[in-house]
Amino acid sequence: MKASRQLFYFTPLCAALLAAGAAHATNGMLMEGYGPISTGMGGASQAIDHGNAAMAQNPATLGMMADGTARLDVALGILGPDVSSSAGGMTAKSGGTSYIMPAFGYTRRSGALTYGVGMFAQGGMGTEYDATSFMAGGTGLPARSELGVGNVIFPVAYQVNPNLTVGATFKFMWSSLDLQMAATGAQLAGLAQASGIAPTGNLAAALPALAGAPTARLSFSDDNKFTGAAKSTGFGAALGMTYKLNQDVTMGASYQLKSSLNDMETAASAASISAPGFLDNGKITVIDFQMPSVLAVGASWQASPSLLLAADVKYIGWADSMKSFKMRYDSAQMGGSVNFAMQQDWKDQAVLNLGMAWKANEALTLRAGLNLADNPIPDQFVNPLFPATVRDHVTLGLGYQVSKAGDFNMSVTMAPSVNVNSGSGVAISHAQTNWQFMYSHRF
Repeated sequence: MKASRQLFYFTPLCAALLAAGAAHATNGMLMEGYGPISTGMGGASQAIDHGNAAMAQNPATLGMMADGTARLDVALGILGPDVSSSAGGMTAKSGGTSYIMPAFGYTRRSGALTYGVGMFAQGGMGTEYDATSFMAGGTGLPARSELGVGNVIFPVAYQVNPNLTVGATFKFMWSSLDLQMAATGAQLAGLAQASGIAPTGNLAAALPALAGAPTARLSFSDDNKFTGAAKSTGFGAALGMTYKLNQDVTMGASYQLKSSLNDMETAASAASISAPGFLDNGKITVIDFQMPSVLAVGASWQASPSLLLAADVKYIGWADSMKSFKMRYDSAQMGGSVNFAMQQDWKDQAVLNLGMAWKANEALTLRAGLNLADNPIPDQFVNPLFPATVRDHVTLGLGYQVSKAGDFNMSVTMAPSVNVNSGSGVAISHAQTNWQFMYSHRF
């Protein structure tokens, strides 16, 4: 599953590299919600029944399905970023405007126990600038990257008593990355110095000359649309609960643990460092890239038979997972290695999800919501080619029961443009329009 595309480039004013992990430049690197029922309600998810997407948020809400039933959800998300960067009187518009994220989930309830399996993209976002734009740095080659983070999720929920349900998920995770990055030789050398680790072997001897190059390029990429040249696997987990205060009010909470992904690695000669008159092939290792922990609490209120209100608060632990972005290049030709590091210092992020659902008739449900968040990235570290700066979202959605066993849901999320002046002197504009579609069938 390809979850995101991301461009990296170093302008003459800044050796700024942002982690490709911003597969979710909506709430930082995370999606504003999972599944069209939740996203139609501003991303609220902790205390409402929103189908199998619950396994990506609060698994305890899976216990809201009827005993003796099963549910299959097939979903498609389309992330539509609109990004442009300007500097020195020049403007470049990103060509990365549409990213596809499929998902599915199957769950069954038997007595007090609900269980199942699902697959979800962690999110999606990207920027791509062509070889003629100022973002390409005069290399004559496009600058881009593609990051994918996906999960196969195994959820379980157990109804302890008529009011209390607890849940948990185990996640098999994978990540992959393609990267084609332009820089000056001096900027590349600066990143090597920032790592605090001295280069080794013949590569160390070549670096002083490389540092004087007017342009340089670090590249690793394959042609596979579903995986990147650098790959890793790992694990994740989450815990959740719901509690019915009364017939109309439900409370919910969940905790997503920080991921445990292995380092992403390419094949031994799949990466390259190049500059005028210099070319070396080798291996890239992306060191300790992780997805953050998420603590969420929420409530829902069935205000009337036709009106449901919901609200969540989420706290995303970016400070622990996004302190810096680190890579190591091991030469397969010259011998030796060089490490690169870029300071990130993201802040923890608070997100408020507000939503409502109105049942217009027996078949049609209309939804609306707000997703309100601060920006976790300090302005001085925002890379103009990785603008994970979107803050607030307005959401709309609908559900339609097409048969006794099947229903269709969709949502649209609109994030107004956020303008940031980065520490590199580049002005960045970033807006989004995202869609989600889902068909559900009950057995």
